Amino acid sequence: MKKQIAALLFIALFVAACTAGKSGMGSSAKTPTSPSVSEVKAEVEKDSIEPVKVEVAEAPIPDTLPIYRATPTMENDIIHTKLDVKFDWKRQQLNGKAWITAKPYFYPTSSITFDAKNFDIGKVTMAYNGVQPLKYTYKNDRLTIDLGKIYTRNDKYTVYIEYTAKPNEGGEGGSAAITSDKGLFFINADESDPNKPRQVWTQGETESNSRWFPTFDKPNERMTSEIFMTVEKKFKTLSNGLLKEMKTNSDGTRTDHWLMDLPHAPYLVMMAAGEFSIVSERWRGKEIQYYVEPKYEKYAKAIYKNVPEILEFFSNKLGVVYPWQKLAHIVVRDYVSGAMENTTAIIYGEFMNGTERELIDKDANETVVAHEMFHHWFGDLVTAESWSNLTVNESFADFSEALWFEHKYGMDAGDAHRREVMDGYMGESESKKRNLVDFKYNNREDMFDAHSYNKGGGILHMLRNYMGDEAFFEGVKKYLTDNAYKTGESHQLRLAMEEVSGEDFNWFFNQWYYSSGHPVLDVKYEYDEANRKVNVIVSQNQEPKDGVPAIFDLPLAIDIYDAAGKKPRREKIRMTKRTQTFTFNASTKPALVDFDGDRMLLAQKIDNHNEEEYIFMLANSSRYLARMEALESLRESDNPKAQESIKKAVSDKFWEVRQAAIQALKIKTDPSVLEKIAPLAESDPRSSVRSAVLAKLAASKDAKWATVYRNVLAKEKAYPVIGSAMQALYKVDATGAMEMAKKYENDENADLVNSIGSIYAESPKPEHIEFFERSLTKVDGMSGIGFYGSYLKALDKVGVNDLDLMTKMKKIHEIGANQSQSPWRRFAAAKALNDLRKRYKGKSGSMFTDLSKMLTEIIEKESNDQLKAIFSQMTVQ
Repeated sequence: MKKQIAALLFIALFVAACTAGKSGMGSSAKTPTSPSVSEVKAEVEKDSIEPVKVEVAEAPIPDTLPIYRATPTMENDIIHTKLDVKFDWKRQQLNGKAWITAKPYFYPTSSITFDAKNFDIGKVTMAYNGVQPLKYTYKNDRLTIDLGKIYTRNDKYTVYIEYTAKPNEGGEGGSAAITSDKGLFFINADESDPNKPRQVWTQGETESNSRWFPTFDKPNERMTSEIFMTVEKKFKTLSNGLLKEMKTNSDGTRTDHWLMDLPHAPYLVMMAAGEFSIVSERWRGKEIQYYVEPKYEKYAKAIYKNVPEILEFFSNKLGVVYPWQKLAHIVVRDYVSGAMENTTAIIYGEFMNGTERELIDKDANETVVAHEMFHHWFGDLVTAESWSNLTVNESFADFSEALWFEHKYGMDAGDAHRREVMDGYMGESESKKRNLVDFKYNNREDMFDAHSYNKGGGILHMLRNYMGDEAFFEGVKKYLTDNAYKTGESHQLRLAMEEVSGEDFNWFFNQWYYSSGHPVLDVKYEYDEANRKVNVIVSQNQEPKDGVPAIFDLPLAIDIYDAAGKKPRREKIRMTKRTQTFTFNASTKPALVDFDGDRMLLAQKIDNHNEEEYIFMLANSSRYLARMEALESLRESDNPKAQESIKKAVSDKFWEVRQAAIQALKIKTDPSVLEKIAPLAESDPRSSVRSAVLAKLAASKDAKWATVYRNVLAKEKAYPVIGSAMQALYKVDATGAMEMAKKYENDENADLVNSIGSIYAESPKPEHIEFFERSLTKVDGMSGIGFYGSYLKALDKVGVNDLDLMTKMKKIHEIGANQSQSPWRRFAAAKALNDLRKRYKGKSGSMFTDLSKMLTEIIEKESNDQLKAIFSQMTVQ
């Protein structure tokens, strides 16, 4: 499951962007298990420390056991599930037949119980003759069948169940990661929306597939499966495994038979149907399929970017070849999450769709594709045995994103992705800390957060860095092969790493998997000229409460640079005290002593470097994270040397550093820098860098750059850059910019629509209001927030009366209250209502009250807990 881009990682970053400041990352490096005199040379622990005193308040002795989320007990074991399903579009129900073959897990039994949520049960029989009725009880969404005799673990039996699934009835829940637990979704069932295709699809994680077929809806069950799906002839279908047969029926329908003959968890079963085009290719003899809406057919391989290459890389890196029969990808409408790793059949939200121009530099697609494909090893081949152990699914999938970017685009790209992910965790950690392996969660959906994803992925990067690639991936291979087509947990991962490396890893897993929080470090540097020694003094300042260790065991590297800036001397150390000093020989004062040279450590860090050291770091470090750390420290400096170093960073090898350097340039103190960067508006290979240049040129309000803006508008392909050029042109040629905006008014691209909106909001005309209104559901993401703000600004400048304004706000309210709209769009709508509401606070009339009521209704309908928390804060402003 992917939570970035309308799913869990996406929500974490989204909430962090709205509620939290940026937090830093540290580093770690492979080191020996204890400090080595020969390697560290003159390491001396100068500072002894006082014991950490923790005041513990007396608590009453409990009379009940604490929460413990045990792995579900297996009384019976499903071997195979066969389904025959038909769809009732009018009622939005499924009429199903299920043949379930099972056996007692260990102890003899005469009954079996299935999860079957909100079903009408028609008939239950023993399937070997189809006529022997079986007694059953159906209560609290559990179907218990009396098998008529006692079976042992050596016996198999098959029960047959006829049922109707009613996913739209009963209590509907959801979470930040998966906004609905209906399990089965009918899209545009009555065909009332001419702009939306008719589709049906499923979403099983966590335990929602039991809303459309009876099963043991737990992650520690494994079974083979097959589905006979009857649909309209015009529909294409998709399910797990291989399509074995397509049979045309006399009533104008078609029945497709899909077979998954390798065991997988019930929540990974899926099906989808609709009017799709299918683009195919092959990898190592296996079929890869790309399902897209027909208008995106020619862009299919760009939407699902680099799939064969990703398969090859992961197979080789893991030492385990992709283990399934085929791999299909499908984008559906109104999806309730980001993406889902259903075995052999990944489902994605429509944020993936795009034309060739819209997909330029769209890293999100490649990130999600890599994430979901890695799940086919971690989550599908080896499945977390319980939701408490979700880390062995989601942390690995998160880890794979930076792993792929590092392989494909270089170490800087991998590090940049890690930083983005870690910032998401640090944002969440300000209000939430829990063990990575968590047996006391309140709701299993709570496990889909920035701990299971972001933090867990970062921990795996640390372990890889400590062990080295060869040992780490040998350990991973052992974990996968030992537990293939079974379940796994973190202890099995630890034991695999220990067997491969010969090292005890309890110290690592205890502090990172079974404790909370992260180190909070303060790092100081001293040079002892008399003794020619460098001292690095490190303090761990995290509060030792709520399961956070007072002392983390931190193996890492310190890099010592001389003035020449050549390859640094690396010293490996291990921090095992609350405060510790590390001492190294240095014949002359180093130009830089760099703590956490690899920037792998998951930590908050105050690094007490001076400006000269940061200038040196920006110019000489090979690691993206170090260069960005230096750049951010120097950007507010008025030191000419600091500004000169930032100017040089405009030519950095990695685009994010170039972009940040351009944004940090001080054009008021040095207008000449514009001459240096202006050519990059047309020539830089990265679209966001080109946009940054245009924004910097526009800030000068100098008409001399109008030619650059017009050149970009004439040649540019990337929509965000076109939008930036239009906004820049508006500052020096409003008429020309307005004409260009009119040209693009009917474009669907969200970034471009937002740019047009920002231009129209400055000098709005009544006809521009119509543009805003028809574009409210085109925009998304951060651009959506800006667009809704521009809409309010335009309404204010045009002078809409209160009655008409309230009518227009009702449309905003509908968007904010509609759970099928994206989280970004719902947030944008709620924020717009709240911003307008504050304008009317204390004024006469009913506007404040009416807008407050709208906002309250949005909160009441919101299923995303983090958005609800943000919205509730709005109501008290």
